[in-house]
Amino acid sequence: MQIKTLGYVFAMALSVFCHGTGQAQLDAKSSIALIHRVIPDHAASFVVEELQTEGKGDVFEIESKDNQIVLRGKNGVAVASALYYYLTHFCHCQVTWNGTNLHLPKMLPRIPQKLRLVSPYSYRYYLNYCTFNYSMSWWDWKRWEKEIDWMALHGINMPLAVTGEEYTWLTLYKEMGFTEKDLQSFFCGPAYFSWFWMGNLDGWGGPLPVSWMKSHMVLQQKILQRERELGMKPVLPAFTGHVPDAFKRKFPGAKLKATNWKNGFGDTYILDPEDSLFGAIGKRFIQTQTKLFGTDHLYSADTFNENEPPSNDSVYLAKITAKLYNSMAAADPQSVWVMQGWLFYIDRKFWKTPQIKALLNAVPDDRMILLDLAAEIEPVWKRTNAFYGKPWIWNMLHNFGGNISMFGRMDTVAAAPAEALNDPAAGHLTGIGLTMEGIEQNPVMYELLTENVWRNDPIDVNKWLDFYTTNRYGKSDPNAVKTWEVLRQTAYNGKTIRDGAESIITGRPTFDSSTVWTNTKLNYRLKDFLPAWDDMVAAAATCKNSDGFQFDLVDITRQVLANYADSVHKKLVWAYRNADPVAFKKYCTEFLQIISDIDSLLGTRKDFLLGQWISDARSFGNDPDEKALYERNARDLITLWGDVNSPLHEYSRRQWSGLLNDFYKVRWEKFFKMAGDSLQLGKDFDQVAFGKYISNWEWQWVNEQKPFPSEPRGNSVDLSLLLYKKYNQEIKSAY
Repeated sequence: MQIKTLGYVFAMALSVFCHGTGQAQLDAKSSIALIHRVIPDHAASFVVEELQTEGKGDVFEIESKDNQIVLRGKNGVAVASALYYYLTHFCHCQVTWNGTNLHLPKMLPRIPQKLRLVSPYSYRYYLNYCTFNYSMSWWDWKRWEKEIDWMALHGINMPLAVTGEEYTWLTLYKEMGFTEKDLQSFFCGPAYFSWFWMGNLDGWGGPLPVSWMKSHMVLQQKILQRERELGMKPVLPAFTGHVPDAFKRKFPGAKLKATNWKNGFGDTYILDPEDSLFGAIGKRFIQTQTKLFGTDHLYSADTFNENEPPSNDSVYLAKITAKLYNSMAAADPQSVWVMQGWLFYIDRKFWKTPQIKALLNAVPDDRMILLDLAAEIEPVWKRTNAFYGKPWIWNMLHNFGGNISMFGRMDTVAAAPAEALNDPAAGHLTGIGLTMEGIEQNPVMYELLTENVWRNDPIDVNKWLDFYTTNRYGKSDPNAVKTWEVLRQTAYNGKTIRDGAESIITGRPTFDSSTVWTNTKLNYRLKDFLPAWDDMVAAAATCKNSDGFQFDLVDITRQVLANYADSVHKKLVWAYRNADPVAFKKYCTEFLQIISDIDSLLGTRKDFLLGQWISDARSFGNDPDEKALYERNARDLITLWGDVNSPLHEYSRRQWSGLLNDFYKVRWEKFFKMAGDSLQLGKDFDQVAFGKYISNWEWQWVNEQKPFPSEPRGNSVDLSLLLYKKYNQEIKSAY
């Protein structure tokens, strides 16, 4: 079958992959629509053809024919991957969250001979429950459509899909006789669904308007339709036992266990899998969900997410695991359980060999897929004999909480997937994936990981970085290449720390070098990072018009100044402890100025705007009360996370314009005022009293309503160069 132009009229219905009817087939119309969205001015130059091949492996071909580029694939993801391969390898283009280069030549390059690539991975997994809130809380269909295109271009065919699932719960529990009043304390606010779905909390950030549930049910249907049209197999949730508090009154004889996430939230209730209601509800949940959203027979369920089981007895663990799987299979005999392996990483004291084996062996090998959720940090597969025979997926977690920090394990991500793929001890390695808690940061790491999708050998990082910078900036520049050589050896060396270090700027003010969630330990020496700034500034003359370059220049400048703030903080601490009020005031002023300068710089890029986050949240409100609720959710998640006594404050910290000046800077001003007063009076500073005072102020900030700029202001390159001129020598002298 050959489709030559966007105006082609289909004479017959094309086979569309839907609802788990076997292998994904090509919906050429959807592939053409994707090409039109990505490169509308050149869409007519591409031909889409279905590629008939045997076996389960994904394949694509690219060929020049009759002055057009032929893209062949078994499904829409393969075709989109073929398109992206052509764009990156022949046109030096790139599509990322933080900078896109789609400046194609008028005459598209010809392909000397037909190219054929085969993916060694049946599954290319995408998303973490946390991503749906740390990054996606306020996404509308326009933003989701863009992301699904990104997924297809980068070879993703197995996305987690949990948007709108609260409507499934509403429907199911109302059918069971629960009223909306019964459920009011159950449903959380929109910024906290990830932890509601995983059974960690109830109600926080609510009450959730029914209008939200209905609108996001429709949004989920659009998401799933598009993903399936492109040949993806979305992973939908299954019932894990989490029930409303009202369940106790409705079913007084039910076996319920109160559990607590220990992060400042109340108990949640888990229905014992041995209770007959568990299987019945689990079956009805999937049946209800299937009516609303269809199914591809892949179900996500995490029974003990950051909650320790009541017993480590192997027989007990095997029994409850089997019952959970049986509740899926009762509704869908083709069900496959997709399970995050996070619990084996985060709680190794409990999950030893007998416990892991008991859990995994209770489910047939062909009915479970394990996600090695943070394989680039610690490959759990290596200490579990590749999950004792279960199919599993190698994942890069990389980011926690959506934090802003230049960081990554570049060499590991370039080599480890292929090493595992070719290691006989890796068992049934069947996929590769991305399981970050937050996206829209460090685009280099996500381009690098997805480069593995269509190859089974390690990536030569030196060559790849030349390729990456040329595509990103639209031209080859020696200074840009030197920048990334420095970044590889510093920020992206992946040594000594688990995830990206943060600046003390975003920590709750203290005289210590770190706070509970703000670890300022870098994986490089400060002075070793500075040549990247020098080289990037030198590259501005030739690369300044590139969107990707502008983002990278801002990000590097932000990182330099954030690092420098830590050094100034040490100076003001020294001045305070040496009872030098003049020096203390001087360094406090310098510290606050750095915050203001970073805020102004980040205000030049849409990627770093608090105003966008808040305006997107408010846009879902149908009245002032709903808008206020959503704004409070948006503010709370990235600051306190919970209430005034939240132990998770700063977990989801962001270096964003608006947040820096209006939240972080004000906190430091208050700290410096109280510390300065103590210094003048010769009294010890009361950190505990300050903590209580400032947490109350933070809670007031969370509950404010105030607009912030949602569009960038100023020129990224000009301001970066101005800050370079202002700080360069000062910083080098300090180091």
